[in-house]
Amino acid sequence: MSMWHKNLTRRGAVTMAAAVAVALAAAGCGDGGSTPLPGKAGGEKVDQSVYDAAPVASDAEIPAGSTMDAIRKRGYLTVGGSLDAPLLSQQNPVSGQIEGFDADMAKLLAKYIIGKPEVKTVTIGTQTREAMLQAKSVDAVFQTYTITPQRATQVAFAGPYLTSGLAVAVRKDETGIKSVKDLAGKTVIVGANTPAVTALPTAAPGSKQVAFATDPQAVQALLQKRGDAYVQDFTLLASGAKANPGMKVVGEPFTTEAYGIGLNREDAQFKEFVNNWLRKIQADGTWGKVWKSTLGSVVEGDAPTPPAIGSVEGS
Repeated sequence: MSMWHKNLTRRGAVTMAAAVAVALAAAGCGDGGSTPLPGKAGGEKVDQSVYDAAPVASDAEIPAGSTMDAIRKRGYLTVGGSLDAPLLSQQNPVSGQIEGFDADMAKLLAKYIIGKPEVKTVTIGTQTREAMLQAKSVDAVFQTYTITPQRATQVAFAGPYLTSGLAVAVRKDETGIKSVKDLAGKTVIVGANTPAVTALPTAAPGSKQVAFATDPQAVQALLQKRGDAYVQDFTLLASGAKANPGMKVVGEPFTTEAYGIGLNREDAQFKEFVNNWLRKIQADGTWGKVWKSTLGSVVEGDAPTPPAIGSVEGS
C-alpha cells in the first residue's frame, strides 16, 4: 500500500471493508468526459479541448481479438479505482462526475481505444486489486498503485505514469521556502512514524521536528504557525491544500514513489499498447496539461517531467 492510502484511511475516508464490498458487487459508475463543477468537492476542471485533441489509436494498433479490440467493441473502459481521493479520483456529489488526475488519465486511455472518454469505474480496496485484475473483472487499475517487484509477480504495470514522494507544504503567504533545501535550521511539522522523520535530518540538516499523530492535526499546526513547513507525501499534501486554501505545496517531491497502471499480467500486448499511449501523451503535452489542472492546481511552478516508462523495477 502506498503512503497516500495509509494516510487517507487515517483521515476518515470510506473504510476498506466498505470499498471491498462495493468492489465485489461490481458497482460501476459511468463517467464519460470531464465537466466538473467548481468547488471543493472534487478535482479541478480539465479543459474539454484536452480531450478533443487527445490521440486515438489507429485500427492497425488494435488487432482483432485483442483486449483493446474487446474494449472498443464494448464501448467503454472498465477501471478499478476510487471515489474518495481528492485531486486523484473523487466523485463530485453534485455532477456525479469522477474527477482528478487518475480519473482523467483513465478517460484519456478510453479515448485512445474507443474514440471517446467512456469509463465505468469500479471502486475497489487496495487488497483486492490483484484479484480483480487476475479475474479480468476490470481492464486496468488507476489508484496510486505503487510499483513493486513483489506485486509485479501477480500483475503487470504500465508506466510509471506518476511519481510521488515526500514534499513540502507551507502557508500561502510564505515566500522564503521554495524546496526542502530551504528547511535547514527551520521548525518542520511531520507526521509521527512517517518516512519524513528519518528523511529530514539528511535532506534538511539542523531542522527541528514537531510531530503530530494525524494529518489534520499537522495541517492545523501549519496554519497556526506552529512550524515553518509541513513535510508529508506529495499527494496527501496536495489533497490538504485543496481543502485548505491557506496552504500550498512548493517544489517537487524529494523522495520517489512510482505509481503504475495495473493490468492483467498475462496480457503483454495490452501492456505494450498502454505504454505506447503513455509515451504519446507525454510527448504531446497532454500529460502535463492534466497534471496542471488536477494535482498541479495546488502546486506552485510548472508541471514536472513525466516519469520514464519502464524506469522502475517491476514496470
